Amino acid sequence: MDQKCIPLYEELNNFKRSNPISYHVPGHKNGLLYKEFNTEWAKFLQYDVTELKGLDDLHAPDGPIKYAQELLSSFYKTQKSYFLVNGSTVGNVASILSSFDTNDYVLVQRNCHKSVLNALSIANVNPIFLSPKVDKDLSIPTEIEPSMVRKAFENFPTLRGCILTYPNYYGFTYNLKEIIEIVHENNGLVIVDEAHGPHFQLGNPLPDSAIKLGADIIIQSAHKMLPAMTMGSYLHINSQLVSTERMEHYLGMLQSSSPSYPIMMSLDIARHYIANFTKEDLEYTLSKRAYFISELSKIEGLSIHTKSGQDPLKIIVSYDGYSGFEYQDILNEQGVYPEFADQYHVVFVFPLLKKNIHYPIDDTVGRMKASCKLRTHKSCIKRNGFTYNRGFTQLSLSYEEMKGKQTQWVEICEAPNRIAAKMITPYPPGIPLILPGEKITEEQMEMLSKLIKLNAKIQGDLSRIREGLISVYID
Repeated sequence: MDQKCIPLYEELNNFKRSNPISYHVPGHKNGLLYKEFNTEWAKFLQYDVTELKGLDDLHAPDGPIKYAQELLSSFYKTQKSYFLVNGSTVGNVASILSSFDTNDYVLVQRNCHKSVLNALSIANVNPIFLSPKVDKDLSIPTEIEPSMVRKAFENFPTLRGCILTYPNYYGFTYNLKEIIEIVHENNGLVIVDEAHGPHFQLGNPLPDSAIKLGADIIIQSAHKMLPAMTMGSYLHINSQLVSTERMEHYLGMLQSSSPSYPIMMSLDIARHYIANFTKEDLEYTLSKRAYFISELSKIEGLSIHTKSGQDPLKIIVSYDGYSGFEYQDILNEQGVYPEFADQYHVVFVFPLLKKNIHYPIDDTVGRMKASCKLRTHKSCIKRNGFTYNRGFTQLSLSYEEMKGKQTQWVEICEAPNRIAAKMITPYPPGIPLILPGEKITEEQMEMLSKLIKLNAKIQGDLSRIREGLISVYID
């Protein structure tokens, strides 16, 4: 297929040039109602249309959307691929609902995105959680061990499949190929939340994609690493183990019946961008990344952390004497916005640059140098971060048992050994610290107390949490 085509973008441009008069939704009428308010915004809204003649329908595609999704599938070498307009969240939920039945046992990576956990609850399955190893030097979760996956199928022989996150939010990868082989040997299905890895399809020196490694369903956030609009994602079916009919049923149920044409257009453009990304483009990106890191290394007190197998576009930085949250605030004051912070680090997402694109790296470094000169270092932050319980864990209450069960708020000091009633999630990256139905540990409460003191962003009744209260089920 001709990857230079951008069918939906081209069709929308043709439609715009036809000078259409709108007597249909949406109510801004091709942007005309915004013309006096903001002409640039009004121009953009000319792309925000609905399922008009020639513009196709995401839920029954037979025109430019169908062709755009076929081009996507052709580039990623999948059996079938879909545009998602509700983010990777809807992809995770639809994948889990279409793959497992009520009361199925499913192996789940513990440091997964909250959308996976919400989907498990909706599907009413029985999750067996597997924790990753933690890098002791960085206090960062790293790999899922194949030996532990094999052990899981030995201990829980009724497991129907496995849900993994690859890469993790720091860009770390692991031996996914061996894990997939183990799951398939046990007649299981593998779903991979590859939200941060759609660019892996470019190949060496980037890590291998979960598609190439043989996962059955792969969900990718095109808006995270490719130039798509926020909420724009891809879902790929990569094996005969997946029911296309069942997947499309849930996508049709869960995605908006009025999908955003600007988001879909951006997904078409993002596919075109990566499909026409050359070896020279990738070399240019990596050379600019190397320059950025070289300049950062000259800043006193700044440390750059890299690990083997890490996505080179994720750059982990720490600043002596400051927590990651504090340093993120310092950078924000200078107009530099990293992706997220944890107790010790900030994480930058470096752009995927074509060789003719200039990015303000020198300006970034200059602002970072200026921010450091304005500060005096505090006392050293000790690395004693949260470590996951090794082995396998299960919820103390099933999703069915949690329904209608009464709850109460208790002090943090009283929460250990009680069963959590609500999810508590530092965000970003959206990995829950505490799960509903999970028995709360002392270590989790110590970590939560630290996050509160560090003014971390936390989802889950924030005002109550900042008061030192936790929602638990009444015994």
